[in-house]
Amino acid sequence: MADKIAPARSFDRANNEMRPVKLTRDVMMNADGSCMAEFGNTRVLCTASVEEGVPAWRKGSRSGWVTAEYAMLPASTNRRTKREIGKRKGRSMEIERLIGRSLRAVCDLNKLGEYTITCDCDVIQADGGTRTASITGAWVALHDALDSMLERDLIKRHPLTGQVAAISMGLVNDELLLDLDYPEDSHAQVDLNLVGTEAGGIVEVQGTGERSTIDRAQLNDLLDMGQAAIARLCDLQNQVTAFRD
Repeated sequence: MADKIAPARSFDRANNEMRPVKLTRDVMMNADGSCMAEFGNTRVLCTASVEEGVPAWRKGSRSGWVTAEYAMLPASTNRRTKREIGKRKGRSMEIERLIGRSLRAVCDLNKLGEYTITCDCDVIQADGGTRTASITGAWVALHDALDSMLERDLIKRHPLTGQVAAISMGLVNDELLLDLDYPEDSHAQVDLNLVGTEAGGIVEVQGTGERSTIDRAQLNDLLDMGQAAIARLCDLQNQVTAFRD
């Protein structure tokens, strides 16, 4: 177990430990699939909605589409966040594109037919890692939406080819840390997000040197921590969905 930094991290955890994670299914009555993803004090409501039809550029392809939308509710942060009405924030658009790419990486769209599934990720409470919590919870919501399509005989085979989850990490006070909360993220020298699969595949790596740099050995250490965490998150996803059973 890695040594702790001073002051102690939230939830009294070691450098290579995640915050307590909870995935709760079926939290929205009208959604085709839903999941509340909780990483410590970060809470994201993820829903998946099935609609017949696809974007114009995919019509006639006999192939479906999975996309995402992301937003932070006004009281999700310590200062009220204005609703994105009319003009979307660049950050929100970047995050929802990341969520969409991550989900499509483990979905065979040819098995979906000409249906669109939109995964909405609404941040109820933000304390760091909202994009990674969104991806992890959205996979559960997507899984359940696809299950409902099978039950309604809208599709013949399950389009999911695997699981996808995500975790944040970084260099803070010259320490390599996993699953940054907001105080850590806001003071990070290097910030990194990892999206990966249950099989150990890497979907995407996002890394930025905010106040410093890391060397190749430190990057390898961060990726090792991140992939171990993603394996645990995928196990948790499987516990609530029985996808691999």
